[in-house]
Amino acid sequence: MAWRAPSAKTSLMAETPVAFAANKLAELDARRQRRQLFETDRQTSVYVRRGGRELISFCCNDYLNLSAHACVKEAAKAAIDRYGAGAGASRLVTGDHPLLRALERALAAFKGTEDAVVFGSGYLANVGIIPVFAGPGDLILADELSHACLHAGAQLSGATLIRFAHNDMGAAKRHLAAHRARHRHCLIVTDGVFSMDGDLAPLPELARLAGAHDAWLMTDDAHGLGVIGRGRGSRHAFTPPPPIPLQMGTLSKALGSYGGYLCGDKAVCDLIKTRARSLVYSTGLPPASTAAALEALKIVEEEPARAAAPLEKARAFCAGAGLARPESPIVPLILGKEDAALAASAALEDKGFLVTAIRPPTVPKGTARLRFTFTAEHKDSDVELLASEVRKLTIPAAAE
Repeated sequence: MAWRAPSAKTSLMAETPVAFAANKLAELDARRQRRQLFETDRQTSVYVRRGGRELISFCCNDYLNLSAHACVKEAAKAAIDRYGAGAGASRLVTGDHPLLRALERALAAFKGTEDAVVFGSGYLANVGIIPVFAGPGDLILADELSHACLHAGAQLSGATLIRFAHNDMGAAKRHLAAHRARHRHCLIVTDGVFSMDGDLAPLPELARLAGAHDAWLMTDDAHGLGVIGRGRGSRHAFTPPPPIPLQMGTLSKALGSYGGYLCGDKAVCDLIKTRARSLVYSTGLPPASTAAALEALKIVEEEPARAAAPLEKARAFCAGAGLARPESPIVPLILGKEDAALAASAALEDKGFLVTAIRPPTVPKGTARLRFTFTAEHKDSDVELLASEVRKLTIPAAAE
């Protein structure tokens, strides 16, 4: 039955947007899930100022510290001087910017594909790509811990969406056996490196499943590019690298800039350029961001030791803190309840460390946590001191 506006005779009281928002905020406060913004001056990608204090940040995704790299900043400045601050309109309206094509060619060469397409952000990439390759009558199989924008893209597509238990290949196989035959096309989507847990997806097994069930595999490598597989991403953590026809990622993590991309065959990229709504109807990436990413990609290729450093520091931290050996520069410390995570974050801030508490719905209920991230320029002594302070934290028994 269609919704009908209440008449003046009904007892239903009108609710204003302000009242609606206030009620929702009160509910979030009661659950300790309200998000707040804190003014933070990123002096570099390691040191920040917040509330009048200098803190060492262990929660930034600028894994290679390239957002503050002199060459990256100079490239951005030169692009502004030459091309201005903005793109002006959609790439299909203003004409394709020469820096964008240069970046796409560089990304394709780096990732080992025929072509690439650059989007305005990683979120825009995923909500644009997935509806191009899946729609009503199709099936999307998604790891339950995949990034929110993968799930958003799947929901926008109108395809049947089934989530399988995290990295559970048996569950994925059972879903494919039960549902694949009833759908025209099937798309399997997963993070390459999971943003909140730091573990890698079993990409060779997923690629084999996709091949066996006539499905297409898409990976979101936002947290793999620059730091995994000699900097080339999660696919290159495996030998041989498994076939992945749709390789998505971002320019805003290890490359220190902003934007998203898809790497794949030329026909795939050509279709994206004409059908992905988040590309067709969005203003193009600004010249400064494009030039910065292009320069950062060059640094990743030329400095393999920089690409290896974040994982090395994460492993040193875990050895010192008594935590399991990590697969990426992302290390979660699961504390369970929201209050426990907030208290642990505050305790570390008192000691001079910025480590954000991550709470539901970003992570599943009962898994509120601290999320540590490590960068190439973190001092070994600071990593050791952080590990020492983490050992002192009171961890709830249920989270151990």
